[in-house]
Amino acid sequence: MEKDNVKEILKKLLEVLTVRFREIERHDSAVHPVYHIATDDAPILIGAGGENLRALNYIAKRIVERMLGAEHTHFLLDVNGYQRKRIEAIEQQARMLAERARTFKSDVAMNPLNAYERMIVHNLFSDDHDVTTESVGEGKQRHVVFHCRGSFARAETNDSLLIE
Repeated sequence: MEKDNVKEILKKLLEVLTVRFREIERHDSAVHPVYHIATDDAPILIGAGGENLRALNYIAKRIVERMLGAEHTHFLLDVNGYQRKRIEAIEQQARMLAERARTFKSDVAMNPLNAYERMIVHNLFSDDHDVTTESVGEGKQRHVVFHCRGSFARAETNDSLLIE
């Protein structure tokens, strides 16, 4: 029943925002449910660099929290596959940077990521025997650093290689 309730809340939210959409589908991922919104108004919902979509996720979660409780707020909104493509790109970059950390036996840092994106990276390497991940920094500058296990000495975060 909860699944239908969240979907209905999302439909009403989009209607209030006067956004036309074809459908909203729920897909369960390894982390949490993702609600895919199919729409011709994607640029409005996504915004520059995904800013509007991050705001929409925040607003939707606060509405769901108020109506159904905090335990129902563990979901992500995706518009026309934007989040999926972004996550795939982050995973690809993370694999490349982890390989650099392994090869050069040094710390390698990613660009700043939001909390959800950092969680994806940490989960991706949670069972890796050669590389560990750590979130460092504050606020919008918080990012993931890859550490090679067994390296002679862990470099200080300030000395790690920042890859853009």
